[in-house]
Amino acid sequence: SIKDVMPLADCLGAAAECDAPMVSICGGEPLIYPHIEPLVDGLLAQGRIVYLCTNATAMRRKMRDYLAWLYLRRRCEAEELMQVLVSEELITAAQREEIRNPKSEVRVPIAPSRWFYWNVHLDGMEKTHDAIVEREGVFREAVAAMRMAKLLGYQVATNTTVYRETEAREIEEMFTFLGTLGVDGHTISPGYEYDAAKRDMVTRLGIQPEEFFLTRAATRKKFARAVEWGRKFPILGTPIYLEFLAGMRDLTCSAWAIPTRNVRGWKGPCYLMTDGHYGSYRELLERTDWSRLGVVNGVALDPRCENCMVHCGYEPTASLGLQAQPGDLWKNITFNFGARPSGEAGPSTEKRVGKAAEVRATAERTESR
Repeated sequence: SIKDVMPLADCLGAAAECDAPMVSICGGEPLIYPHIEPLVDGLLAQGRIVYLCTNATAMRRKMRDYLAWLYLRRRCEAEELMQVLVSEELITAAQREEIRNPKSEVRVPIAPSRWFYWNVHLDGMEKTHDAIVEREGVFREAVAAMRMAKLLGYQVATNTTVYRETEAREIEEMFTFLGTLGVDGHTISPGYEYDAAKRDMVTRLGIQPEEFFLTRAATRKKFARAVEWGRKFPILGTPIYLEFLAGMRDLTCSAWAIPTRNVRGWKGPCYLMTDGHYGSYRELLERTDWSRLGVVNGVALDPRCENCMVHCGYEPTASLGLQAQPGDLWKNITFNFGARPSGEAGPSTEKRVGKAAEVRATAERTESR
């Protein structure tokens, strides 16, 4: 709720407490959080990789804030970038004037960084995505925001939840399309019928959960080509996790490795199920009976875990080698340090991104002289 906001100090303290190398700022929509800029800045100062999960509806506004900040420091660079953005119809002439003459004090913005990603929520192509979020135009705005972000030098990822009605063909179509935008990577996970989501589906959409979410068997069928997707597209999931989704192997849950902190405390036992909240990460670890969670040898230790194959539970098992098989170490090394597939970037994207890089390089040479 917008009425219940975590203090900035608590957010930064939570990251330091569990010492996660990477932090995902999720929501709702985190760009409405009043301290979002100092939160991102503070997490980066702690040396963490930051994923800001967003529906992208406010993303272009935040990037205009960055341009206003840049304009005060490197005017020529900002002007050339704005010229590109106006020509691409990503900002208007009126918005360019507002960037040049801001009506309020320009704060330290969310700036491009090799450790920061805009992580844009997309659950399919335009018709599918807008239907799921129940709002027309969201897909087009997300695409515009991603184009603008790449022109300004940000890293951009997408996150996609696959539901029962989602066609595998559409997933591939979406990844191919995102390749033309120069998107850096994708996370993908099957839709899981956890309690809060089931209640929301019934209340908000008037449909039964079994019509919307995936069973374990249906997930394996839907993700039958997941390993192939990992070879073709820059999916930010280990090959081992993709093999698990495709039904090629089994994994157990390691939800403790991707904990969730919210306004009530450390959420237990996992991101998707709520049995309580704890005052510290250590308390979450010590008071949760992890041996009673997940699916082992085809048997759900907790009925709520039966159909869950989501990345926040199973990707840690794959990444940490907790159920390693021969060859897994090499797969993880190749995944982390080898060349990444880029999708199918088109020449128009290469031209746009190249133009922005040229602007920045020219500005840097001028500044050095």
